[in-house]
Amino acid sequence: MGRDYYETLEINRNATDADVKNAYRRLALKFHPKSNKEPGSVDKFTQLGEAYDVLSDPRKKATYDKFGEEGLKRGLPEEFCSSSGAWSSKYIYHGNPHKTFRQFFGGDNPFADFFTTDVPLQFGGLKPGELKFHDSPIERDLQLSLDDLFHGCTKKIKISRRVMNEDGHTSSIKDKILTINVRPGWKEGMRIVFSKEGDQGPNNIPADIVFVVRQKTHPLFVRQNNDLIYKVQISLGQALTGFSVGVETLDGRLLNIPINEIVHPTYTKVVTGEGMPLSQDPSQRGDLVIAFDIQFPEKLSSERRHLIKQALPI
Repeated sequence: MGRDYYETLEINRNATDADVKNAYRRLALKFHPKSNKEPGSVDKFTQLGEAYDVLSDPRKKATYDKFGEEGLKRGLPEEFCSSSGAWSSKYIYHGNPHKTFRQFFGGDNPFADFFTTDVPLQFGGLKPGELKFHDSPIERDLQLSLDDLFHGCTKKIKISRRVMNEDGHTSSIKDKILTINVRPGWKEGMRIVFSKEGDQGPNNIPADIVFVVRQKTHPLFVRQNNDLIYKVQISLGQALTGFSVGVETLDGRLLNIPINEIVHPTYTKVVTGEGMPLSQDPSQRGDLVIAFDIQFPEKLSSERRHLIKQALPI
């Protein structure tokens, strides 16, 4: 089985080019043999170089995504690759991860001293007149349950980042806990930004770390903006004669809702104020909307057909 370049860089297959660069920057600094003397760091540094060399090149990446490491290194026929934009030649990594490292950080490498001094990591600093660049934002999903978004909660997330030391020239990897206070009523897609919490360096402004709210599926309710949709199966007899629906709310109450109207296929029952709290004012809430799935009988006896015709004259 071929190696997984995405796993090597600790990213998923939907990662953007910015994600690839940010991952390589962080991990290459962490595992560089000059700053990491742990067993296996040299091999890891080499693996990172090859993974970045492939995933940062659109043509190599296209071949790898479709055919894996074997297809990339075996090479593909030209006629196959002309339309797909894939890499046709046999790929061989040059084997020099330090070359990849230097190419990544550029000619004005702020890590120049890194190759000539012992740990801790040594930076050269900005030259007069040079401007710092702001690293691209790093986005991560924040998975939350519907209960989390109804009640609110606190999430603590540990990150590892490179931090400049007090001398202003060296740096080290440190952990930090980011705290997210989830407010009741937050919605899918909301973005929580931690400004400049990415890797620090003398020639860059650290990236913002952005968490994007993703709502998990709930077994009973479907959310639509501030409303909650609850679907219940009923018989045709219930639809015509009336019944009551019991709904257990997200805050643990049991609602008993009488349905006295005739339920037709598009009928819904709206219970005002029993939906999701509004994030700007949690004391206000959306609605609970009950939808119905009417189950028709598969067959009827002649007697029952007659009774229905008497009850419902055509």
